[in-house]
Amino acid sequence: MTQIIERTVLFADLRGSTALYETLGNTEATSVVTQSVALIARVVEGCGGSVVKTLGDGLMAIFAQPSAAVQAADEMHDSLERISARPRDASGQPRPALKLQVGLAQGEVIEMAGDYFGDAVNVAARLLDHAGDNETLATVTVLDGLDNLDRSRFRSLDRLQLRGRVEPVYVHLLETHRSGDTAATAYGDILRAPEPEGIRLVWLDLNRVYSPHSLPVVLGRSPQATYCIDDSRVSRSHARIDWNGGTFQLTDLSYNGTYVRFAGDSEVVSLRRGTCTLHGSGVIGLGSPPADVTAPSVRFEVMKFADTQPQSAAEL
Repeated sequence: MTQIIERTVLFADLRGSTALYETLGNTEATSVVTQSVALIARVVEGCGGSVVKTLGDGLMAIFAQPSAAVQAADEMHDSLERISARPRDASGQPRPALKLQVGLAQGEVIEMAGDYFGDAVNVAARLLDHAGDNETLATVTVLDGLDNLDRSRFRSLDRLQLRGRVEPVYVHLLETHRSGDTAATAYGDILRAPEPEGIRLVWLDLNRVYSPHSLPVVLGRSPQATYCIDDSRVSRSHARIDWNGGTFQLTDLSYNGTYVRFAGDSEVVSLRRGTCTLHGSGVIGLGSPPADVTAPSVRFEVMKFADTQPQSAAEL
């Protein structure tokens, strides 16, 4: 029987299985991935949810209440972190860790023959495109159903344009229990200098300045990306720049990686679903390191608005 009900939809996706197969071989890697999916499925059931279906390296689940879905997302991350800390063998060598992305959306869904359909289902699935490693993204409708304590753990990413959807969606990022004012750059703890007021991005003749209030900015090939880079080597949603704790933070969302070289430094920071703090100026390589002159690279400059007079790309 078909019925329309109000539910919280959860999509979870494991990343990093390719490295597992390369390192462990087909048999052992298949076992690790299967056990990991089974583990997050048990978390769903333990938090009062129902697994609708498994999807390769992930699953879709339904919860009656948003708070239960948020609890499940927390426990999924914690459970995978615990098993990832286990050594591969008696030699103590750690195996490549699987990373988890979770998307949550709340709304009316249509239940039909044990499956669920509707806008909330589509939105929760599309949020995975914008989630970094070990991140949980949720719509504002999920937050509306939480108490003040749980709601305070989310940080606004403002409106994101999701693939296949005309209207943007207000999205929030769930901060982990361990987060706080201990953010670090790729080279150590952040020095508490005066907060920057803008970031300039330049690719070819696309020169844009973004204030903290206009973030996040999604860099990608999709026409719906905030900063569209029309190059086949760039993922549809390749990377995201957020404003968090008084700093600009870059998160890789791609399969090919994002690379950062800061001005005056020969070292290249490689992000594989990871995050680093942008400071000063430099170059962001999308899919390839900045040294590859044929690859699309975006110049960035963290700046004060007093310095945002128009400049040519060569001046950055």
